[in-house]
Parts: sequence; C-alpha cells; structure tokens
Amino acid sequence: MSAPSKNPELVTDGFPPRRARWVQLATSPDHKDLGRILITAALGFLFLALVELLLMRLQLAVPENTFMPPVTFNRILSLYGATSIFLFAIPLALGFFYYVAPLQIGARGTALPRLGQLGTWLFVGGAAMLYCTFLFTPPEAGVNPLPPLSGIAFIENNGVDAWLAACGLATLGFVLVAVDLVATLRRLRAPGMAWRRLPVFAWAAAIGSWLTIAIGAVMLAAITMLMIDRNFEGVFFAGDAGGSPLLWQHLSWIFYTGAYMLILIFALGAIAEIVPALARKPLFNRGATIGSLVAIALLGTLAWMQNMYTAPIGLGWMYFAMVMSLALIVPFGLIFFNLIATLSGGAIRMRAPLLFAAGAIVAIVIGLVSEMNHAMVAAGWRLQHTTDSTAATHFALVGGAVFGGFAALHWWFPKMTGRTMGETLARFSFWTMVVGLFVAFVPLFIAGSEHDQVVDAYKFFAGEGLDAYNLIATIGAFVLAAGISMTLANALLSREGGRPAGHDAWGGDSLEWFALSPPEPHNFDLLPDVRSARPMRDIRAAIAHRSAREELPASERQPVA
Repeated sequence: MSAPSKNPELVTDGFPPRRARWVQLATSPDHKDLGRILITAALGFLFLALVELLLMRLQLAVPENTFMPPVTFNRILSLYGATSIFLFAIPLALGFFYYVAPLQIGARGTALPRLGQLGTWLFVGGAAMLYCTFLFTPPEAGVNPLPPLSGIAFIENNGVDAWLAACGLATLGFVLVAVDLVATLRRLRAPGMAWRRLPVFAWAAAIGSWLTIAIGAVMLAAITMLMIDRNFEGVFFAGDAGGSPLLWQHLSWIFYTGAYMLILIFALGAIAEIVPALARKPLFNRGATIGSLVAIALLGTLAWMQNMYTAPIGLGWMYFAMVMSLALIVPFGLIFFNLIATLSGGAIRMRAPLLFAAGAIVAIVIGLVSEMNHAMVAAGWRLQHTTDSTAATHFALVGGAVFGGFAALHWWFPKMTGRTMGETLARFSFWTMVVGLFVAFVPLFIAGSEHDQVVDAYKFFAGEGLDAYNLIATIGAFVLAAGISMTLANALLSREGGRPAGHDAWGGDSLEWFALSPPEPHNFDLLPDVRSARPMRDIRAAIAHRSAREELPASERQPVA
C-alpha cells in the first residue's frame, strides 16, 4: 500500500459559471470597479443637477413667474445643492482618485478594499435615500439647512431629516474611501516609489483624501447634532436654550469650503498630468506644484468664515478669513505659472483632454478672481447674498468639477475602457459649454453687483432692471446643459463604439499606462523598479535600448547592466 501523497490532486469539471456583471460590481472590492461606480454615478447625478438647474432657471426667466410655487422651487433648490456637491462633484473627484492613484503608485490593489467597498455603497445608499424623498416630502431648507430655520418649529415635515440622513451617509462613505486611499498611498507603493517620485495626481489624491477625512468628520458632527435637535429635543443649535445657531454655520461652511478646495485640487492635479504629456515636456516645477496643492488645502479651508461676513462674528475673524483667502493667490498663481511654463515651447498636441484642461483653467481663474473680490470684507458683506456670489461659485466649480472632470474623463477613458472618446463631438461639446457658461453666469454677475438681485429667491419683480439679465442667463443655462449632455452622450457611445486605444494611449509618464487597458483585477503582472518621477519614460527608454541591442550582431552586443 502506497503512502498518501503530500500534494493531493484537485480535480474540477470546469470553471465556475460567470456571474452577471451587475452582481460582480455589487460584490467586488476592486478599487477599479468601485471607482467606476463612483464616476458613473457622479456623471448621472450631474445630468439630474442640470435638470434641476433648468427648472429653476425657467422659473426665473421672466419677472413674477408662476411656473412653480415657492415651496416647489425651494425643494428643487435643496435637491440641486445636495446633488451638485454630495452626489456629483465630491464622488467624481474621489472616484478618479480611487481608480487612478493605486495604479500610479504601482499597487496591486488597495490596503483596505472592504472599507472602500463599504464607503462606496454608503454613498449609493445616501443618494438613493435623497431621491426617495419624492415618495413623501423632499427637503425644502435650501442648499445649507441653517438652524433655527431648519428646526422642527419651522419645518415640521421630515424632508430635512431625509437630507441629513442622505448627506450623512454619503459623507461617511467619502470618509471611508479616503481612509482606504490614505492607507494605500502610505503602504502599497511599488519598489522605489518614494514620496518624492509620486505623480502629481497621486499627491492630489493624498492631499484630497486627508482633506476629506478632516472636513467629513466636521460635517458628520454637525449633521448628528442637528438630527438630535430635531428629533430628540437637543439644544446644540437652540439659541434660547444655551446652544448656538452660529455653530452650524461654522461647521457646515468648514465642510463646504473644504469641498470647494477638494474639487479644485482634483482638477489641478489632473491638469498637471495632462499638460506635460500633451506638451511633450516635463512639468516645469513639480515641487512647487505639489507644495501649492498642500497650501490650497490648508489656506482655503481656513478661509471658511469668508461665507459668514453677514453673521455676528468678530471683525478680527473676518479679517483672518480675508487674509487666508488672499493668501491663496500665491499657490494658485504658482500652479498656473508652472502649467503655462510647461506649455511654452512644447510640441503641443491639442487633443480633447488638453482642450478641456485649458477651459478649466480659464473658468477657475475667473471664479477665483471673483472670490478674491468677495474676500474683501466690505465687498463680501455687500455681495454675499446676491447672484454675483452665485456666478463666482459656479464659475470656479463648473471649471473644476465639469471642465476639469471632463478633462480627466477624456484622459483616463482609454485606460478604463480600452477606447478613446470621440474627438469631434468632444470639441463641439467643449465650445458649446464655453458659450453656455459665459452666457449663463456673466449676466448674474451684473444682476448681483449692479442691481442687488437676491440669491436663491423664487422670483423677481418687473421694473428692477433684471428682466434681460435673467432671460439671457436662462438661455445660457440651456446651452450649457446641451454641451454637458453631449459629453455624457459621447462617453456612452464611446464605451462600446470608440476607437480602440493601446495600453499607452497618450504617452504619459506615470505607471497607470504600464497596465493593460482596462487593467486586470490585480493591476500589474510585473512591478517595475521605479527609479525616477517619470517611470514610464524610463520603461520606454529601456525597451528602445533593448530593441536596438537585439538588432545588432551578437558579437557587437554590450552586456546589459
């Protein structure tokens, strides 16, 4: 009788049956699948935000319009604010961070994949909860539900509770995804991938993740306190019982201001990857660009009280916020200078990603210049609650989240799908969006600064000189929506019908272009030894050297080091 084998043989009748794609996505902890969920959901909610914006602009197209009652306008405004920030801009940035950054550092996955999976589905659950409010009562407390007006004494229905629960779930999801990213960037870098060699976008992911953890914790605390006030007789924001309504303003504006900076960091990080590759030059000064992104996260968030100039805070705090806001001129100026210096003298290939990147830079500059004007205490006090502030915010956020997000989408679409997006439709979409952006929001600058049109009001009156400005802004909003819809359609059509792209579609310098397109679940079959901040350039040079060596006769070949 023979002894039992130490290596037993495994016998199978075949491979297990392949599960449906939606089941794979729902159960996958792979950062690429979760990143795609975040990005796809964000783009879908962008379309919903456009619908809500157009409905509000239709109400404001003519004076004293009766297209919708005031409560309906307030509900759409509340949904628009939450959708734009919580369901579109933040998940779009985190989705690209989560998909791309682990590839850029040469990781085979993420450090805490189940935590990232939980965070992604908490976001999905929060989004579903927000739009399920149409089954009972949507929120109607505005973009920022300020106590005491959002208290149970003023709004007895449960719309505000649904807003708090939905945005709280989404925010908790963002924090969990950010924790996974921080751990991944800290622990799973490829051999030789020192911090000084990280791509700029990976640095943006690290900075944005830490910022998300900080501001997310603040917002979760504020949401918890307001829910206790509304449902369990709490007094956190009850001024007549020892609480402070002003506390909500501080906590919520820390979050919203930090989210503003997160979106700009994401856009500038993506642009800093696109510009050098399509200009065929290294980034002019990597160190200054990375340091500037850190400064934007810190200084920008510390300027949260710029949104509270009309609140009863001390004059010293107002000037502190003003100084923090004006100090942002330095890091933003350094980044724009480095991007322009990189383009100068380069062999520029004006493809769709670079076109959207240029549009993002222009829109962000216009928005930031307007915000710097509002940073001055006297000007900010006068303009804070006018449509001038709405136009400034939209210029910066449309520049960062929409133009910057579409630049990132066109840039990494070949890596995600193996196909490129249509170039002709991309260019037509871009110029339509540019025209729509200026036509939609420049009139609101004038209406707010010259005629003091109040922000977020459901109507205006004839004889105030606002008729033409609002009609033009409404037309511009439709043009902007048409341009954005073209890019969304382009992405849908190109997913299956786009021109096939190679694994190295743009000639970028970071490691995501070393992986297959789309990447395998384990990302890389072989991890290179990173020796510089441009590892793909080193890999191409090594391949070219080996190819040239193999073409030589055997007697003339030099030994490989």
